[in-house]
Amino acid sequence: MKIKGAIFDLDGTLLDTMPFWEDLGAEYLRQKGYTPPKNINETLKTMSLDQGASYLKKTCSLPESEEVIVREIISLIEDLYRFRVPLKAHVVPFLQRLSENRVKMCIATATDHALAKAALERLEVIEYFQFIFTCREAGLGKDQPEFFLKVLDRLKTPKRETLVFEDALHAIKSAKAAGFPVVAVYDGSSTREQAEIAASADLYLNSFAEWEKIASKFLLP
Repeated sequence: MKIKGAIFDLDGTLLDTMPFWEDLGAEYLRQKGYTPPKNINETLKTMSLDQGASYLKKTCSLPESEEVIVREIISLIEDLYRFRVPLKAHVVPFLQRLSENRVKMCIATATDHALAKAALERLEVIEYFQFIFTCREAGLGKDQPEFFLKVLDRLKTPKRETLVFEDALHAIKSAKAAGFPVVAVYDGSSTREQAEIAASADLYLNSFAEWEKIASKFLLP
């Protein structure tokens, strides 16, 4: 099988942002004067921004609307995406190799569209991608297989010839349930789930330097 499309997660896959995200929900509540519930960050980990805002509002009885909560969370991390977060190692040559092989690529992320775009522009890789598609635009989280089908509807490549690159277990399982071949990418935030992640995906990359794994399995030179 030669791949024709690639759907990339952003945080933890292309960008090294997960250390910033891991405590974000708890930090937001602390700034509001609330004591974060136990395991709040683990609970929020699988949620989109809208899902997380809804959960925080209901769980903590926040007076703000869900829309306001989303905006305030985005404001906490805005400068990270615009000025600070780096690409993970070996991303640029990997994207260049796919581009040379005429693989159509896109971003599928739970991050706010404007922040994702700002980071990709600053890091000078946005030209590799056909579009950015967010959970908010889809109206779905990555815990739902239909999210990935909506992405594919825009990318317009054959499903079985479109790789999904993800670092998070819940998203890997959803993409597999939707019928995609999935490449899992190592991220330190998911260390405890690495065995299950590797078992759930079709291929596992410790880093994007492991190009030969993709090349040999998916018939790319």
